[in-house]
Amino acid sequence: MKAIEFLFPTLIYRAPLQRPGGRAFNMELLRECRQLRAFDRAGRDWSRRNYPGGYTSYGSLDRLHEFSSTFGELRHKLDRHVRAYARALQWDLRDRALTMTDCWVNIMPRQCAHGLHLHPLSVVSGAYYVRTPRGCSGLKFEDPRLSRFMAAPPRQADCPPALRHHVVFPARAGQVILFESWLRHEVAASPVDGERVSVSFNYAWA
Repeated sequence: MKAIEFLFPTLIYRAPLQRPGGRAFNMELLRECRQLRAFDRAGRDWSRRNYPGGYTSYGSLDRLHEFSSTFGELRHKLDRHVRAYARALQWDLRDRALTMTDCWVNIMPRQCAHGLHLHPLSVVSGAYYVRTPRGCSGLKFEDPRLSRFMAAPPRQADCPPALRHHVVFPARAGQVILFESWLRHEVAASPVDGERVSVSFNYAWA
């Protein structure tokens, strides 16, 4: 028997949204994301104040799955992944389901950033990457125990990801990433030209 055991893990889920047809679906999503930005004056105004340099529909159109057939199809595809994630977490959902409550677009050009935050009142949160220029910023997660380490020594630079205080997951077009909504995360300022386009979403236990 080993003397060391890993307890209280934080599970991150990553997978391709779909195998065949993913490129065509992404092109349709990208077209609609850009149309939304052009149409959504309230969102552009909100982004100017709260999302400098970029565009997000978070403050204006955050239930895209309810009125767009394209985003409705995305929700249908994501449901399968969320169910798989819930099984990995061994959640006892009983007779209630995990249901998408929010869904919004983020378009991040060069130097646009998204500060450290979490998603209150949700259970599962995630992102689907529509367009990811080479070298664009990934999704950075923070160890939820970080404030409790107090006088602990620093980790070795080459320690495995499971022992690091921060871990960055690269953004890859066509990939979905899921995490529990209490986990703090951020996107650093993009160092490259070209727009990083993603769809963020939340699921609740309803």
